[in-house]
Amino acid sequence: MDRQEHPILLFDGVCNLCNAIVQFVLKHDPKHQFRFASLQSEFGQEVLKKFNLPMEKYGSSILLENGKAYTQSTASLRVAKKLNGGWPLLYGFIVIPAFLRDALYNLVARKRYKWFGKKEECWVPTPELKDLFIER
Repeated sequence: MDRQEHPILLFDGVCNLCNAIVQFVLKHDPKHQFRFASLQSEFGQEVLKKFNLPMEKYGSSILLENGKAYTQSTASLRVAKKLNGGWPLLYGFIVIPAFLRDALYNLVARKRYKWFGKKEECWVPTPELKDLFIER
């Protein structure tokens, strides 16, 4: 977990919005820089424990990069920075203080199940994408 070759995006595996974001990242990451794991997975739980993050209430995606865990809007902006197309331009919003960026992020996070719904089980990647997901 400390030495990783690829940034790892951890996401709420039952959240429809979170799964759509993973699909979006996959589409805009043709170099396959990212790896993915659900927060509900054994790996996800290990990360939450290591970084003293809530282990049951998943209010944020987490980006593991260079041995650090980034959460909320900072994680999202750091992901956007690595995507193709115009998405890296969003990283410019990093100059806005995190407490302001995170207020909007937290609003969407709190309402995501109501607005976008949720699944009973985690999304399963296709065989072609399986190598990009950490399962343990």
